Amino acid sequence: MIIRQARVSDLDRILEIELENFSIEEAITRSVFEAHLREIKTSFLVAEKEGKILGYIEGPVVPHRYLQDLSFTEEIKDHSHREGGYISVTCLSIAKEAQALGLGRKLLTALKEVALEHEREGINLTCHDYLVQYYEKHGFINEGVSKSQFAGEIWFDMVWENKKKA
Repeated sequence: MIIRQARVSDLDRILEIELENFSIEEAITRSVFEAHLREIKTSFLVAEKEGKILGYIEGPVVPHRYLQDLSFTEEIKDHSHREGGYISVTCLSIAKEAQALGLGRKLLTALKEVALEHEREGINLTCHDYLVQYYEKHGFINEGVSKSQFAGEIWFDMVWENKKKA
């Protein structure tokens, strides 16, 4: 298993995994993934085994503590060229065939390593209530109900802080 930066050639498989795991309302569209693949420089990772992508985690570097709905659009702005900031996870998704193998943990760990290497303040994301405990288990703090209106759902703001940056 290798974890590497995503490439444009990974798009079809990424979209396939996205549609396996998210409703049409919540799924990121092809055009948004294309924009993310072009724009995000350090924080769009895939887990690959024997040439097949089994999962991914992605999101831009942003200057604010909480994920903004703009991160789910084609107008994404990646601030990876600036110091500090947070990696704002817009998606973590694992192929159905590879779920329960610890790939989510491996991708989160790899993204934390990117945050440490690039001296980010931390990582933020939003999740449904049933995933709060999962992210807490991986070092994220639940900071309450998010202002996000994405897909008309209720989300919770989760933040992992880079203790070396504090």
